[in-house]
Amino acid sequence: MLTQQPLQEFLDNLAGDTAVPGGGSVAATAGAMAAALVSMVCNLTIGREKYAAVEAQMQETLTRSEALRRRLTELVEEDVAAFNAVMNAFKLPKQTEEEKEARRAAIQEGYKQATIVPLETARACAELIRLAKTVIENGNPNAASDGGVAVLCAQAGLKGAALNVLINLSSIKDQAFVSEHQAALDDILAEHDALAHDVYQTLKSGFIGVE
Repeated sequence: MLTQQPLQEFLDNLAGDTAVPGGGSVAATAGAMAAALVSMVCNLTIGREKYAAVEAQMQETLTRSEALRRRLTELVEEDVAAFNAVMNAFKLPKQTEEEKEARRAAIQEGYKQATIVPLETARACAELIRLAKTVIENGNPNAASDGGVAVLCAQAGLKGAALNVLINLSSIKDQAFVSEHQAALDDILAEHDALAHDVYQTLKSGFIGVE
């Protein structure tokens, strides 16, 4: 499993001459790293008397960020499985009309699953942008830059996952499916990509203004 590999091994595999792991797994990894950083800020806030007023909020945020970290870790593997399913569908026999039709159906189903996985990654990363904003604004200010990195990782995961959604939608013939999932992605991007940019700029301006 990719997520059980040492970092160097994972990077070596990523740099290799095979298509997996690829961008989809990296997008999910970026999201998982964002979740871990959000959890870090929470853990640097929880239990400290001076932040008692936000204890409950940080506990709730930590619970959610850890759930997202687990799910995004799973999505690293699921992206590989979805890609492999598409590739396996292309290898199906196509000698008879029945075989050709079964192969076409399997390919289309594979592309649909390969769309659903990164769309879930995008949703998780979008939520993490909001959680990172929460810990930046209310958590331990000494870890604010870590929250900022979480925002950037989550944004990278979001936009990276979006590209994987779009490339797979381009191969799907079911226009109702395409429209539904394109609209869902557009909504996520419209709300959260700009939010990530704004949080980063606000945080950056605050650091510049510190004497």
